[in-house]
Amino acid sequence: MREHPHASWRALGATWRLAERTGAPLGPALRDLAAGFRDLGQSERDVSVALSGPASTSRLVTALPLIGVALGALLGFDTLGVLTGEPVGWLLVAIGVGLLVAGWWWSRTLVRRASKRPTTPGFGLDLVAMGMHGGGAADAIVSEVRSTLRAFRLEPSGIERASPVLELATGAGVPAAELLRAEASLERTRARTDAARAAAKLGVTLMLPLGVCILPAFLALGVAPLLVAVLQRVLS
Repeated sequence: MREHPHASWRALGATWRLAERTGAPLGPALRDLAAGFRDLGQSERDVSVALSGPASTSRLVTALPLIGVALGALLGFDTLGVLTGEPVGWLLVAIGVGLLVAGWWWSRTLVRRASKRPTTPGFGLDLVAMGMHGGGAADAIVSEVRSTLRAFRLEPSGIERASPVLELATGAGVPAAELLRAEASLERTRARTDAARAAAKLGVTLMLPLGVCILPAFLALGVAPLLVAVLQRVLS
């Protein structure tokens, strides 16, 4: 995973450890783990594709002020000389660079927040479902799963919903493992939906740094020096 590149290996270690401590069969647990991470991998690819457009737009518009400076030079006006050789140019550089840095930081913060998502959603529930096959007490298994997740530096991954699901399974007289796996699958679906929603929202929120910072920086570094250069040529 992007945020935690070794999360899959830690999850494998957690599965192995829990199987040893609860006596649960390891083979089915590994198959469930592989299925879960295939789902997570697909989610990661879907969200990366959804984020690629807004992220590319953010990088492109950040370069607009520099493009404005180059455009003025191509038109034959000494916009660079205006920016570097006169007090008004120094002021424009200070304003433009300040706005450009602020817009870059703002855009990067928005992209980073939209990219942040759970690494192993539903994995804690999968572990509890696996531990139930060992025949131990439900409370002891949930406690062991919590300890295992902490030991391998993994997220809680939905473990807080294990006890209500176990109570529901006991009251309804149905196998708890199946309900836990269904809840884990729902957790992964919810994480995928939230990530896709964040990616879609990013395309809108990136308009804020564009309008507030990047476009004014373009005016300060690209348009204003060009106007000054034109006026100097006309007056001379």
